[in-house]
Amino acid sequence: MSERLLQGDSEAPAPSVPLRHNRRFQTLWIGAAAANLGLETVEVAYPLLIMTLTGSPALAGLFGFTQIGTALLVGLPAGVVVDRMDRRRILLISEAVRALTLAFIVLMLTTDRADFVLLIVAAIVLGTGTAFGAPARMLLIRAVVPDHQLTAALSQDEARGGAAALAGPPLGGALYLVSRTFPFLAAIAGFAISFLCALFIRVPEAAKPAALADEEPKSGGEPASEEPKKSAFGPLATAFSGVRELLGDRLLRSALALISIFYFSVTAAILMVLVTLRDQHHSPRAIGLALTGTAVGMLAGSVLVPRLNRLLSPGALLLAASTLTTVAVALLALPFGPVWVFALLALAALGLPALKVLVDIMIFRQTPDHRRGRAIAATITLIGAGSPLGSLAGGLSLQFLGVTGAIVLIAGIQAVITAAGLASRHVRSARWPA
Repeated sequence: MSERLLQGDSEAPAPSVPLRHNRRFQTLWIGAAAANLGLETVEVAYPLLIMTLTGSPALAGLFGFTQIGTALLVGLPAGVVVDRMDRRRILLISEAVRALTLAFIVLMLTTDRADFVLLIVAAIVLGTGTAFGAPARMLLIRAVVPDHQLTAALSQDEARGGAAALAGPPLGGALYLVSRTFPFLAAIAGFAISFLCALFIRVPEAAKPAALADEEPKSGGEPASEEPKKSAFGPLATAFSGVRELLGDRLLRSALALISIFYFSVTAAILMVLVTLRDQHHSPRAIGLALTGTAVGMLAGSVLVPRLNRLLSPGALLLAASTLTTVAVALLALPFGPVWVFALLALAALGLPALKVLVDIMIFRQTPDHRRGRAIAATITLIGAGSPLGSLAGGLSLQFLGVTGAIVLIAGIQAVITAAGLASRHVRSARWPA
């Protein structure tokens, strides 16, 4: 996500070491950048390949629903595992599994045996790898950076994500023009680099999660966690404990709903844009360039984050980002080509970095390290639920309503949720924690 850490955490290199000289952080950053660039590159290839194989935008949407939905479904138990096991080892396994899965897809493509069922199975495996790898990487970054440098470190990490999103789609489109296997090879290379970077770092001993952290008593003899210990549903209750805590807070519940719908609308819009531009006979390269609008919006939004945090309350920030997305998605109904699409996607994504910072400040900073993996997994699950639903809704609405009807539907849903946020007293009166 994006910005700070619980002030009590102290697992880090010496404060006197500048961030640019923190080799563990920079190594992790390089690995993450390579993996992100590969992911952004291949994301363009999936729907293009599926529509070539099946001719169905609904099935293209189903692939995205399956991949992201699997990551969310596995995310809650994955959060418990990340809290209890070596996070570096989890990241290594995740990157290796994802690279091998993509290598198998390449093999099937080169032998003309690829089909939609194979891609769906791959989506499940890739989604599972993401569920474990994403929180492990986030916690490793926090483990190798001191508290006072965490804002700068996560800002650099956010810029890495934006740069990958900027370069990946046009690169994927260009590579797909040469060969449909090339975007997959690029993603394999990214995961391989990420694996090697994780292999060569060493995490400070204090940062390694204690397997029994939840069971260790406090000084007063009470359990260190309020989670139920003796229940017939013990493991399941532990996995869902982060979700219960988040949904128990009315402000966080409303905020997460607004952000989830943001992901729903943007994901659906990207699929609709991709199908629309393809039907208008624009090249994969032009489509990839149009999709970089989201990255440009994220990069521009990351520059505005400090000012927005000073000027706007959390509620005002949520409502402003949601309103901006509603307008941008609605205007996609005007068929003005790739440049118009680029501009509107940039507008829709402008508030995303600020929303990521909001989540980090309001949730992750308030959670102790031995439960932070669960908090991250629960937040990703609740927020990320919008993405697979957006992919599925976008594909189905394109199939049955056409482009204009699909855009009106998605923009309407976004508008209704924005209006509900405006009507919520808890959202309007929200304040930043001290």
